Amino acid sequence: MDLKLFGEVFVTLLVITDPPGMMPIFLALTGPLPARDRNRAAWQAVALALGVIVVFAVAGQTLLDYLHVDLPALQAAGGLLLVLVALELLTGKADDPSQQVTSNIALVPLGTPLLAGPGAIVATMLFVQQADGLGEFSAIAVAILAVMVAVWIVLRFSGGIVKILRPGGIEVLTRIAGLLLAAIAVQLIADAVAAFVTHYVNMT
Repeated sequence: MDLKLFGEVFVTLLVITDPPGMMPIFLALTGPLPARDRNRAAWQAVALALGVIVVFAVAGQTLLDYLHVDLPALQAAGGLLLVLVALELLTGKADDPSQQVTSNIALVPLGTPLLAGPGAIVATMLFVQQADGLGEFSAIAVAILAVMVAVWIVLRFSGGIVKILRPGGIEVLTRIAGLLLAAIAVQLIADAVAAFVTHYVNMT
């Protein structure tokens, strides 16, 4: 196994998924839920993110080519999804536990587009395209798995923070997380628009 490539992939994906930065958003979305449901949401989100990244690593370019979808379009779609979630957090619609379904929270936005977002997908696709030989492919696979395990550990044991923050702290954290999510969403959409403009300018 190529240890140097393993290190590059691991560090790159760990920075992109940003487990410490994910924690406030995870707690904002799952704070009102029972500990059992919160833990289930953590592993469901990580499992979905792993599945999405693996699918795009193996057949991402083929799938996008077949659907005639460019990467900036995928990026913009992720941004729009995050805008909807951010609005729910900022307006308080995500605070009512009766309105939350654990599996839905785990799938969107936690699993995708936050963990398995455009950044992680593109980075993985680039690493796979540049890889050559079983050793390099093995390094990429192990690095992806290691990153997902690290993310799961952070999310799984974030429950202790809920006990410290109490309901009032969770409410404040929810608003802050909504603001951060909105900023991430705007940046994703802006980057996608810039990529589209650059592409068409180069074509002309």
